[in-house]
Amino acid sequence: MWRARARLLQRIRAFFAAAGVLEVDTPQLAAHAVTDPHIDSLPVQYRGRRLFLNTSPEYPMKRLLAACPQPIYQICHAFREDAPGPYHQPEFSLLEWYRPGFTLEALMDELAALIIAVSDGRFDEQDFQRLSYRQAFEQTLGLNPHACTVRQCRQRAEALAIAIPQGMDMGVNEELDAGMEAEDSIRDDWLDWLLVAAVLPALPGDRFTLLYDYPASQAALARVDRNAQGEAVAKRFELLFGELELANAFDELTDAAEQRDRFARELALREAQGRVQSACDENLLAALEHGLPACSGIALGLDRLLMVLEGAASIDQVMTFPVGGEGEN
Repeated sequence: MWRARARLLQRIRAFFAAAGVLEVDTPQLAAHAVTDPHIDSLPVQYRGRRLFLNTSPEYPMKRLLAACPQPIYQICHAFREDAPGPYHQPEFSLLEWYRPGFTLEALMDELAALIIAVSDGRFDEQDFQRLSYRQAFEQTLGLNPHACTVRQCRQRAEALAIAIPQGMDMGVNEELDAGMEAEDSIRDDWLDWLLVAAVLPALPGDRFTLLYDYPASQAALARVDRNAQGEAVAKRFELLFGELELANAFDELTDAAEQRDRFARELALREAQGRVQSACDENLLAALEHGLPACSGIALGLDRLLMVLEGAASIDQVMTFPVGGEGEN
């Protein structure tokens, strides 16, 4: 796998060099943990000070973009407090890039072109389908994910005999259906589960799906806009190969005040979940206030992409020394 990984990195660099995208290098140590309520940062100690390994290079790359708006990319290692598994390692390789002036549709085109370019002719344009989050849920579950309630999510799961994890029933009551403040986070938990348990398994297993227009409550660092039906949606997409998530892309939020509000909401959720707390990254907020150009950005998991290209069943098979491994691959 060493040679396969080397070829992949060479081809990625050649692709971006031809496209005029500048390679950059940013620190992997950060003063702040991630605020995302679904991700945990790995802490480290340096001379009595608590620092964190980056879960992605997103924040420092956006600071570079605000200072000098031009297309940039980075190949780096990232770290997350995940349990090792077939698709997870606490340390992994990421390709992240930002395209000022690109729409999400243009970024989808470039992502497909990149994968085709590194795949040795295995894939072409016919191997990519585009599907909205709403289309995927309606086709598989008959639910509109932008309008359904928590109760309706549960009813569809029961009707289709989809196993409900222990604890998921908490909060399914009349008050939530009436629109209490907690509904969005609980409904998102249900949508995430239905996505994993029913929607993703229904995707074609031998090609790529670009799943776009997520619920507005799942915007993270993406802009919120309206879809063709007038519903508020998060302007983001994910790339999947069968059920395997490979990449996550945003039409980037550039509003510093809105980003501060989102950070506050995420930190409140983390506190309620008993997760590690950290202050907001003021350097990122300052960069947004300075002026982040309108852009689209994406993070692509290189280990998982290599799994697809090499037909590997486990991420350990494409890594040099995976955590828990006993030798070289």
